[in-house]
Amino acid sequence: MFAAHRRTRIATAVIAAGSLLALAGCATSDPTGTSSTDSAKGSKIVVGSFAFPESEILGNIYALALKNAGFSVETKFNLGPRQTTIPALKDGSINLMPEYNGNLLFFYDTKNTARTTSEVNAALATKVPAGFRVLTPAPAEDKDAYVVTQELAKNKGLVSIGDLTKIEPFSLGSNPQFGELGYGIPGLKSVYKIKAVTFVPIEDFGGPDTVKALVDNAVQVADIYTTSPDLVAKKLLVLKDPENLIAAQNVLPLLNSKIYSAKLAKVLDRVSAALSTKDLIALRDRVEGSEKAQAATAAKDWLTKNGLLK
Repeated sequence: MFAAHRRTRIATAVIAAGSLLALAGCATSDPTGTSSTDSAKGSKIVVGSFAFPESEILGNIYALALKNAGFSVETKFNLGPRQTTIPALKDGSINLMPEYNGNLLFFYDTKNTARTTSEVNAALATKVPAGFRVLTPAPAEDKDAYVVTQELAKNKGLVSIGDLTKIEPFSLGSNPQFGELGYGIPGLKSVYKIKAVTFVPIEDFGGPDTVKALVDNAVQVADIYTTSPDLVAKKLLVLKDPENLIAAQNVLPLLNSKIYSAKLAKVLDRVSAALSTKDLIALRDRVEGSEKAQAATAAKDWLTKNGLLK
């Protein structure tokens, strides 16, 4: 599941919007088995998701919160990459998606140089096509990160990416593309002036093999996503990125403008305001870890804990 997540995120970030494919067949589910109506709007909300667990969890959070507020809601999850979801949003097959501000921006503008959350949000506002709308992003981010073990960080005084000069030369494990990506090895050299790095390609995109290599000290640094449950389970540390080498990837709702209402925005803004990266780690751990909880169950529990369900 980790590898599929990573491949989806990378693929959708680098393919231009002009190559959009037709909407593939998809499964429909209702996380509560009930329905309700939005008396103010009357439009049915159809929530989609990408084909990885975190996106389905987020889709369930949106769906349950909106249903709780009186909207009529359906779900169509596991749709695939943006080459599927964007056309579906356009033609109304779905009309709401959990998205990531950075990857969505780069989908529409592959050469954009925005990096911080505020920069990405401002740029995205100018790139989202007519007929689409983004709402307020959450503090929660799911993005690439330079990761070390907590033990190494403590022993060598590692806090930020720039501190990696203290352990040069070192080995870095990541997916093969990382050797050429701007926020990968080239950026490490140009932005942080770290050059004595042996790159070790690992095919599982931050999954178990990458984590094992890091824990076993086969590599001293690895590229692992910020919402990976292994960060907690394996006592790993995400290094700070003060130069914003890696662009912001805040979770936010993307919707077809036809369903927008102040009521809908208020519901989803409350959800976004409460959602942290730490929450995403815990939610993914429940669904992808030993518990194997249903995404809808984890979503409902999180909403209840945060006072977002009546």
